[in-house]
Amino acid sequence: MPVDEQILKTLHIPREEAPVARLIGMRLASAGPGLATFELDVDQRHHNPMGSVHGGILGDLADAAMGYAVISTLAPDETFTTLEIKVNFLRPAFEGRLRCHAKVESRGRTIVYATADVVNDEGKPIAKAVSTNLVQKRPGAADAFHHRPKA
Repeated sequence: MPVDEQILKTLHIPREEAPVARLIGMRLASAGPGLATFELDVDQRHHNPMGSVHGGILGDLADAAMGYAVISTLAPDETFTTLEIKVNFLRPAFEGRLRCHAKVESRGRTIVYATADVVNDEGKPIAKAVSTNLVQKRPGAADAFHHRPKA
């Protein structure tokens, strides 16, 4: 299901896909104020040497979802950067669709705390993540996806 364009515009979420999202294959499934869900269809390309989805892939999925949830809370003249991310791995994933539901738990003037739950097709928890994020004023013509002004 495509994400509603009006929601993206209202929440100042850029429509452009991040290069890492294309590389891994994850996509924005839904967004709302302080909320975002990303999906990823995993297979052997995403596996570690033990035959399950690599923890770094799960971390990227959670980081993307939490990042979009944070972006949805930003004012037009703000950007952000992640200060810390922590991921707890709860059970292995192998193949199928993973969903990561992220939520902004606390939004201050400069610090945003977000959480994320990665679940499999059966709704079973795969991983949980948290991030601490720093809000900054945007320099020049930068946007939420770019820390520096575009050339």
